[in-house]
Amino acid sequence: MTRTFNPYSAYKESGVPWLGEVPAHWEVLPGRACYREKKVPNTGLKETTVLSLSYGQIVVKPPEKLHGLVPASFETYQIVDPGDIIIRPTDLQNDWNSLRFGLSRHRGIITSAYMCFHTQDALTRDYGHLLLHTYDLMKIFYGLGSGLRQNLDWKDFKYLPCLAPPPAGQRAIAAFLDHHDRLTRRYIRAQQRLIKLLIEQKQALIQQAVTRGLDPDVPLKDSGVEWLGKIPAHWEIIPLKNLSIIQSGLTLGKNYIGRELVEYPYLRVANVQDGRLDLSQIKTVLITEEEVARCTLQDGDVLMTEGGDPDKLGRGCVWEDQIKPCLHQNHIFAVRPNSDRLLPYFLAALLTSQYAKTYFLRTAKQTTNLASTNKTTIGQFSVLLPSLEEQREILGVLESKTAQVQQAITHTQSQIALVREYHTRLIADVVTGKLDVQDVTLPTDEEAHAFDDVGEGFDDEAIDADDLDTEEDADADD
Repeated sequence: MTRTFNPYSAYKESGVPWLGEVPAHWEVLPGRACYREKKVPNTGLKETTVLSLSYGQIVVKPPEKLHGLVPASFETYQIVDPGDIIIRPTDLQNDWNSLRFGLSRHRGIITSAYMCFHTQDALTRDYGHLLLHTYDLMKIFYGLGSGLRQNLDWKDFKYLPCLAPPPAGQRAIAAFLDHHDRLTRRYIRAQQRLIKLLIEQKQALIQQAVTRGLDPDVPLKDSGVEWLGKIPAHWEIIPLKNLSIIQSGLTLGKNYIGRELVEYPYLRVANVQDGRLDLSQIKTVLITEEEVARCTLQDGDVLMTEGGDPDKLGRGCVWEDQIKPCLHQNHIFAVRPNSDRLLPYFLAALLTSQYAKTYFLRTAKQTTNLASTNKTTIGQFSVLLPSLEEQREILGVLESKTAQVQQAITHTQSQIALVREYHTRLIADVVTGKLDVQDVTLPTDEEAHAFDDVGEGFDDEAIDADDLDTEEDADADD
């Protein structure tokens, strides 16, 4: 399939500015000619299989993720059949990231907060889904919608200009993009496997440096920690609460009626990654000046998350006043180390070590998929404490040793981002008729599936649950 894709032989004006020219033999139809809205209530609990829209995929929701919903509440859900297109129509104003359209391969039920479409004769179900998915990627729907949260409803789709190639062309487009999607996922999974190995290598370097130091011949002593073993004999072991101030964050949703409010940026869990900050999206909150001092970050604070995925519990990084002033929510702790005893970056390195991760997992409050810690547990964490001079030496060597590994991780992440960007662009170009793929020879089913297990177990989306505003919100509103 290594070839240059060509445009169609002839084009015409679509009459739609954001579509431009389209293949001359394609029709441009209103949405009502291509889709019909479907809503079948689950009266009498006819179906019990709960479905979910996640990253543009319709998946069966495991029982342990139903969050305490009682079966009676599922009578308000709607029944979905294979081939139905599910749409998350809510909150266009605040959420530009979610993939809002999914094609169901299952029969089950889904929240009635979603819309359910079935294609008319003009479109095949696969191409009909791809068309809406493409418009979603092109952000077409963000100029539509109504209400305070800019929600979509059927009237936004009735006259939506829809491209309708001949049926054979629709099937060719769907088959080509399905194959390309397989190739993309396979590549990303392989790259994620590489990233996992690089992260393990980096963590091994950190673990060795912050628990044994730099001198291989240094005298050792028993740490008293069963999963750690021996540490340098001259190091101290001191509870973190004796070396720092641990600051809780602000609680959102407080009632400030009648009080003067000011707007401040604040950090969410999604902003605090393992050893780094992600400040690409910062939210703001209206709060009283009296509360600001209690949860304002200071240069050198070590940020720790309260909970989440067990693998990421207690993840930490150093705040360097990137946004000033800035607050933090109550799911993030700001640890302010005594700079005469403990360097912020040494504490951050210690928190990313396997020693710390094991401590937080052993002391965490755990549910099926989540784990959480608290201020008391953080304060009781035993800090392995060399002198300030030795801390600086360790950090210098760590920076040198991990720089190459981190560079490889960053490069691999960039390659994944580029492949995703190319795949998104290709979908848009093929579905809107900019490229002709009808004559592309695809591999047989056996050939296509030969390596589908490469990197099995890795999430090709690689997005933290903390970053999402997806089906859970709609489920909660239902």
